[in-house]
Amino acid sequence: MPTFLDPGELTDGDLRLVLRERRPADVAHELVPEYVFDITLWATGQRVGRISLRLGSSQYFLNHVGHLGFAVDSEHRGHRYAVRACQLLFPLARKHGINPLRLVCVPENTASRRTIETLGGVLEELVSVPKDCELYRQGQRLNCRYRLDLW
Repeated sequence: MPTFLDPGELTDGDLRLVLRERRPADVAHELVPEYVFDITLWATGQRVGRISLRLGSSQYFLNHVGHLGFAVDSEHRGHRYAVRACQLLFPLARKHGINPLRLVCVPENTASRRTIETLGGVLEELVSVPKDCELYRQGQRLNCRYRLDLW
């Protein structure tokens, strides 16, 4: 099981990632260890979104969850905050030896797809969601799985 590390100061001078939680694995619910951060504006501390770095490697995880999860609050979209927040987490992912990063989103989420592609992610394949999966019960049928090489 991965050991959580000190992420250090994660800022680009405008954005700052504030560590909110280190979530341990929950095998019963197929959850892997995860860092959870708020994306904040450096000058004001205002929260504009959230991002997480997940430390998993199972085939289910790589096809349906991915290493990074991000969301920018609707009123703050259009400033490339998700791209910049992901870039701030790359050094921590490298410290954990994660390479390549796998990023997953639904095909209809054009904003997430654009973010992943701006980061250099390459679409590997569309992956069917298994019928016995919670995501399937929620109506999700396909995932886009991207590969992003960190070195």
